[in-house]
Amino acid sequence: MLKIAYDSIYQHPLPKGHRFPMIKYELIPGQLIYEGTITEANLFSPEPLDEATILTTHDAEYWQKLKNLTLTPKEIRVTGFPLSAELVQREIMIAKGTIDCALYAQKFGVAMNVAGGTHHAFTNRGEGFCLLNDIAIAANYLLNNNLARSILVVDLDVHQGNGTAEIFQNENRVFTFSMHGANNYPLRKERSDLDIGLPDKANDQLFLSTLYDTLPRLIDKVEPDFIFYLSGVDILETDKLGRLSVSIEGCKQRDKFVFDQCLKNEIPVSVSMGGGYSPRIAHIIDAHANTFRLAQELFF
Repeated sequence: MLKIAYDSIYQHPLPKGHRFPMIKYELIPGQLIYEGTITEANLFSPEPLDEATILTTHDAEYWQKLKNLTLTPKEIRVTGFPLSAELVQREIMIAKGTIDCALYAQKFGVAMNVAGGTHHAFTNRGEGFCLLNDIAIAANYLLNNNLARSILVVDLDVHQGNGTAEIFQNENRVFTFSMHGANNYPLRKERSDLDIGLPDKANDQLFLSTLYDTLPRLIDKVEPDFIFYLSGVDILETDKLGRLSVSIEGCKQRDKFVFDQCLKNEIPVSVSMGGGYSPRIAHIIDAHANTFRLAQELFF
């Protein structure tokens, strides 16, 4: 069964100006249920993540400042969100959801978090709407519990996974691969194990041919026994922040190729949704929903 992490806290209300990108967390599962791709039985609500697990990835000083809401105004500003206890709790739940998805993926082949992909969260700071790095926390959970020996992070969000790169810069059991817009946020990139920066206006042909050429070779090289996939849809040509020119069909073909490679190589995959900022919410929901549709079709 396709297991999907989702909780109402994913829809945490924000001040005016921040609400639009958040509404997708309610609409995605609603659309999938409405069209019959999933039922309520596919959804599960994660429990809050324990502090000890957070501290396997994030510095204790940073975590205490988050927990006690004592980040400085500058530190809050770079996160992009007003800091609140509800927002911190939301990130805790999302991170636990990605851990749970990793465990379900090992059982069923794939599992998905409606949220997550908080790849701009560093060991000791948050950035870009990310406070806790869900994929990094889940990867460390697998390693620390001897549930994986070699992990590949496939980050295909339009923005470089700078926080993930920093967290795993000295961890040879996690290979970080980020394919992103070369001229997009963050302006100062970290060094992933493999970074591919695409030019502005990169279309389906360039995006997909690059992925087709890269991912199979990476799997052969890394020999991962687990993959974390960040499937941001901010690569779309309609995205107001993305600067690339990938169509909804091209985005769907991207997801299909990643899933096909996982199936071919018998590698379980946990999927976090990442970004999406098209002016029309229908474009965001359709592109994200395609990822769930493909997972259901290909794995079950």
